[in-house]
Amino acid sequence: MSQVNAQSLSGTKKATKFRWFIISLIFLIYTVASADRSNLGVALPFLRQEFQMTNTEAGAIASLFSVGYALAQVPAGFMFSKLGVHKIFSWALIATSVFTGFMGTANSAFALKGLRLGLGLSEAALPVGITTTINNWFPAKEKGTASGIFLAGAKFGPVLVPLLSALIIANWGWRPIFYICAVPGIVFAIIWLIFVRNKPEESKYCNEVEQEYIKNENDITKESEEKSHAFSFGWLDTLIRSKKTAELDTTHQILTSWNVWGAAIGYFFIAGIVYVLYAWIPTYLVTVKHFSIMKMGFVASAPWIGAVIGNLLGGWISDRILAKRRKPMMIVTALTTAIMMYLMITSPNDSFYMGMLLLIAGIFLNLGYSAFMVYPMGLTSKEKYPIAMSIVNTGGQFGGAVAPLVVGFILDVFNWNTVFIFLSLCSLVTLIVLFTIVEPLTGDMTANKSNS
Repeated sequence: MSQVNAQSLSGTKKATKFRWFIISLIFLIYTVASADRSNLGVALPFLRQEFQMTNTEAGAIASLFSVGYALAQVPAGFMFSKLGVHKIFSWALIATSVFTGFMGTANSAFALKGLRLGLGLSEAALPVGITTTINNWFPAKEKGTASGIFLAGAKFGPVLVPLLSALIIANWGWRPIFYICAVPGIVFAIIWLIFVRNKPEESKYCNEVEQEYIKNENDITKESEEKSHAFSFGWLDTLIRSKKTAELDTTHQILTSWNVWGAAIGYFFIAGIVYVLYAWIPTYLVTVKHFSIMKMGFVASAPWIGAVIGNLLGGWISDRILAKRRKPMMIVTALTTAIMMYLMITSPNDSFYMGMLLLIAGIFLNLGYSAFMVYPMGLTSKEKYPIAMSIVNTGGQFGGAVAPLVVGFILDVFNWNTVFIFLSLCSLVTLIVLFTIVEPLTGDMTANKSNS
């Protein structure tokens, strides 16, 4: 449909907004999925007592999820690129729920390891399917916001899990945590299967006006034109190495792109920090700060409340203020997280101030977190994006596998101060790597740059 016809159609027919229903469903799904993976952190002190584990072995159990998650990323990317998202995604969500439920039946550390590996393998398809859906269902100027909402769900689960899990443990023990977390995923899998299709044109809930709005993603609206005159991005584009790049539309181009691999390496270190907070902060609060189980539940939620704020704010800034530039918020996250992790060495024993410190750390850590997944959208064709995204996310999940295990080893040999220095250095490495990749210019950004 031509733009003229689209404008004529829009004059007589109002656009549906079904893409926002989809992103709302994605938020709920990934809230549940993130609860499935993060509930182990709250149960871990009790699992260590029951199964007599060292810090290193406990770190290994936390890491095995990410091992499975990382190993299945690229196969999932190729699978979605060839077959689409619709049915495969629902089965992956059901499998995730099944493995979560079986965690509650574990009777040994060995069983826990096998189930965590299975959980990682099954859940790996979810972020690839979700980001592919965002790439297909949203125009470029909304992809940062949509991805921020998606990853806000990833952090909203850990907001709920510590407090709810603490209540469950206090009344029934640790096993019911996993039984309860298993149920919602099955329900959402059915809803996805009924309502969500691979592309807007395949959905009966998305009319032609909305479809055309999504397709015309490079149209420069009056609002964006006004912003291009109001802001000069010249100095910023020089700093982040903005340049027009050829679209990557073959597997070989993606596999040989340093921009893709550089983003994957940076995500390796940043995601590693996130997974350490998932797995170890509850233990830190109980064993070092000596907080009660209920106080721990409240304080351990703080970084994830901050993460929800950071993801939503970072996605909005990337889309609306920075005109779809992704690297600036990635750089902000890397720099500020390095500072915040170092400040944790002198963290207060008071639960309120400790909670505030973790809240601020969560905001900074997530301002640019979603940008790592949006960044490949500006590099690749829509058909090949799942492959590029799976490579970047593989880097992140290997970071999530390695970092908790390394922290367990550090704690067996050194102390928590060494852990926070290690995490600060990880963030600084990300900062260095980010300056080696380019910021791909899109249509709107090119216009902005020419006006600056």
